[in-house]
Amino acid sequence: MPDPDGPLVDCRNLSFGYGERRILDGVSFTVPRGKVTALMGASGGGKTTVLRLIGGQVRAQSGELLFDGQDIATLDAKGLYAMRRRMGMLFQFGALFTDMSVFDNVAFPLREHTRLPEPLVRDIVLMKLNAVGLRGARDLMPSEVSGGMARRIALARAIALDPELVMYDEPFAGLDPISLGTAAQLIRQLNDTLGITSIVVSHDLEETFRIADKVIILANGGIAAQGTPAEVRASTDPLVSQFVNARPDGPVHFHYPGPSVDQDFGGGLGR
Repeated sequence: MPDPDGPLVDCRNLSFGYGERRILDGVSFTVPRGKVTALMGASGGGKTTVLRLIGGQVRAQSGELLFDGQDIATLDAKGLYAMRRRMGMLFQFGALFTDMSVFDNVAFPLREHTRLPEPLVRDIVLMKLNAVGLRGARDLMPSEVSGGMARRIALARAIALDPELVMYDEPFAGLDPISLGTAAQLIRQLNDTLGITSIVVSHDLEETFRIADKVIILANGGIAAQGTPAEVRASTDPLVSQFVNARPDGPVHFHYPGPSVDQDFGGGLGR
């Protein structure tokens, strides 16, 4: 049975990979209800894979992934469809439908998943757009809005069904400083105002640490550190220290593993 005081997402000894490549190897963590949890780490560390596992797009090879006490891997298509209605997703760069207006983009999940009358759909859409400051842009097309506005429209669409969990995949990528700050503030405000739970995948250290309650650093198939932003910053782990301080040298190497220079060039470069 769901535990209202327990975590909304509970990842237990989870392993997943593509062929011989192991992405996650025995990973365990929890996502507390009503909080903003950040998933961070170097590229290829499995952050977006975790979002896909939570959404049921892929299934883990071993371990359990519980959403509100229910193992996602055990759900049939109908059960998975119902669970996804309790989740919202903000895709990288927004992923708006280019041939639909701003209004219709936000209305899409309401029309797809409910049988609400159009007057009520209209009111909900305008309320969601108002929450992200774009009620006046309802009749524009995606090609007529800026990148920052597109991200906010996508956020309005993500919260259209009043989900319990909203997942953000690189919500700050490609944004100017003003749009980035606006997006970060929106994530925090909507989380607290609506009482939802948020998972943010991001490489933007400063903004993510500013809004997150909990930070999880993924690396080498496992968890290098987790805790409050202050606790993660204070970590003495070399990989975590390299990441939070943006150092070019450390456990994460610049060169991809391969033959030595002498092996490839026969020592010619050293002559």
